[in-house]
Amino acid sequence: MAVSVLLIGLVSALCLFQLNSVFALGVSLDSLNQRSSFTGAWAGTEASSVKCKLQGSIHLPAFSMDGDFIIGGAFSLHSYTQTVSHDYTIMPEPLQLSHAMVFAIEEINNNTELLPGIRLGYQIYDSCASVSMTVPFNIPQVNTLIFFFQTRCLKYACTSAVLIGLPFVVAFASSGDMKILFEELSREPFPPRQWIGSESWVTNPGLRKYSFLAGTIGFGIQKSVIPGFRNFLLNLSFAQVAVSPLLTEFWEDSFNCTIKESEKHFSFFKVCNGTEDIKTLQTPYTDTSQLRISNMVYKAVYAIAHAIHNALCQGRNVTAQCDKLTKLQSKQVSKNESLKKVNFSRNGYDVSFDTNGDPVAIYELVNWQKTMAGITDIVTVGLYDASLPEGQEFQINKNIIWMEGSTKVPVSVCSGSCPPGTRKVLQKGKPICCYDCTACPEGEISNTTGKVKCLSVHVKCFYDANLDTCIPKPIEFLSFQDILGIILATFSVLGACLTIITTAIFLRHRTSPIVRANNSELSFLLLISLTLCFLCSITFIGAPSEWSCMLRHTAFGITFVLCISCVLGKTIVVLMAFKARLPGSNVMKWFGPPQQRMTVMSFTFIQVLICTIWLVLSPPFPIKNLTAYKEKIILECALGSAVGFWAVLGYIGLLAAFCFVLAVLARKLPDNFNEAKLITFSMLIFCAVWITFIPAYVSSPGKFTVVVEIFAILASSFGLIMCIFAPKCFIILFKPEKNTKKHLLYIF
Repeated sequence: MAVSVLLIGLVSALCLFQLNSVFALGVSLDSLNQRSSFTGAWAGTEASSVKCKLQGSIHLPAFSMDGDFIIGGAFSLHSYTQTVSHDYTIMPEPLQLSHAMVFAIEEINNNTELLPGIRLGYQIYDSCASVSMTVPFNIPQVNTLIFFFQTRCLKYACTSAVLIGLPFVVAFASSGDMKILFEELSREPFPPRQWIGSESWVTNPGLRKYSFLAGTIGFGIQKSVIPGFRNFLLNLSFAQVAVSPLLTEFWEDSFNCTIKESEKHFSFFKVCNGTEDIKTLQTPYTDTSQLRISNMVYKAVYAIAHAIHNALCQGRNVTAQCDKLTKLQSKQVSKNESLKKVNFSRNGYDVSFDTNGDPVAIYELVNWQKTMAGITDIVTVGLYDASLPEGQEFQINKNIIWMEGSTKVPVSVCSGSCPPGTRKVLQKGKPICCYDCTACPEGEISNTTGKVKCLSVHVKCFYDANLDTCIPKPIEFLSFQDILGIILATFSVLGACLTIITTAIFLRHRTSPIVRANNSELSFLLLISLTLCFLCSITFIGAPSEWSCMLRHTAFGITFVLCISCVLGKTIVVLMAFKARLPGSNVMKWFGPPQQRMTVMSFTFIQVLICTIWLVLSPPFPIKNLTAYKEKIILECALGSAVGFWAVLGYIGLLAAFCFVLAVLARKLPDNFNEAKLITFSMLIFCAVWITFIPAYVSSPGKFTVVVEIFAILASSFGLIMCIFAPKCFIILFKPEKNTKKHLLYIF
């Protein structure tokens, strides 16, 4: 029968079980596959000669058994390390790991459902991965953490110098290397430190004898149970030991005896006679209370067996039929999809792989806790299970005991965390973990602890007193809900109502002498324009929009020019009426009602033209003023073109000034039949209001700019209606006997 030899490195299979690191603690299988390469944070490594004797070679494995398909395994069955002052030759835990592989293969061979009719064999080699290296410990000190990566040169004088002042030590190295380090550190008193370990050594019960490791914490491979494995380990006969150099060394070291006395140089060793009882040993080999990495080896062998089964066999269970004559290359199992498709359950543990070839990450959080008797126990205090729903993957179900028996989480910095509203400022000449906390500068905040740099506050937000929160600025404008808005709107409506009432009175008495005097047509046009002046002030109230911004300024400018044009026309009528009474004068025929209407329309048309040009070239538009106040946003109308705005106001001022000058000239005419005095007072009020308006408008912030403008409109409008129309309405309503042509000649 042709036998295909399938040599698959078990370490390669174990890599499928080697999961990504969880949190800040590194997770690896260095105890299974100790790398000979040196990686570190410091310079210069010098390798010494290799003094590790390989148990077996490429032709002579440490353990082997023939089969139809051979599974190869490489374990660090020996580790030899030369330090500055000591040499260490140790046989670490992988002896149990190699037997876990043998146990799994024997189980598979006795299984009628998995690979029926096919016998698996094995070849296990001693990789002796810990190549002796001498490393000068000229390591730069780190304030919080130091990482050990496969270090070989160890001495208390150098390790203690590095570790002094370090509250935390994160050790990412193999179990054998860490044992040598701890041995050196235990030679002299060592200050308390919080150790954080990788899974390669944090679950090694052989390291519990070092008392300074109490409080150690780290992630380890999940503890498991392999039924029958302990009996298999203890079922080691003296005959098996005698024929295996590796087991001979193990037996002699465990029982302090020699199997062949002639090979020993020291006569005080007793001779092993086979009466030694392996069940009495308390060694990592016989300890099955912490089956972690051994279970990984066990499941890795089963994973390879299932992959071979999928490639060679048809069917499952007892009906499966396998073709053991098929030639199978190792890459057909390890590099294609066969191994990724494996999905089985063994001893209550599910084994499957995702599309990347990774299994589900399950780790235990272990804590080294001292009992009342002073013994250090490795206690499982939490679990990480990537298969659980998001947010529930990591759970801590027991209290963690830190260094020196403290239940309080140790702090690894010399300065406390900077609270929100402050930032870190490094202390000059001190390590990076020493800093002062200073308040964020104006316009910046920090909303989390330990910020190095404060964040700039968005222009639409403002910071609170604690400098840790960005609060959105409220938007402010003159609304109809504001008290000022309500008051101004009320006065606008009252002014419009008063003007309408006045118009009604004049219509009712339009044939009376006091109404007909001085062109009643201009009086009615003036009343209409005053009504529009009162109403246009309402457009300034409310949230600015594109249309309201254009309407408020243009409506104000045009209605006021119409109003002043009417007053100017009435003033010119007074002057022309006086000239007309002079002998030989016919001036009134040049300034009759048609000419008066044309004058008003002409003056108003100029303002309409100015407003049109303003709206076409650069109209007003709504903006959010972010600079007027730190704590709020002002919603207002931008002028668009300041020239257009001041041209509108300037034209109104020019007409008002011209009207005021004519009224002053006409107020002392010999005949009293004129309104010059009333117009003079109204124009005096009008000019005073708008002259005062300019500095008030420029200096008022936010919504008060609008308030000032509305106040100027209302004040000047009330001044016109009260000075020009109030005396006439008083005569019409309360002094009708004076409403005669004869009497008016002596009143005005």
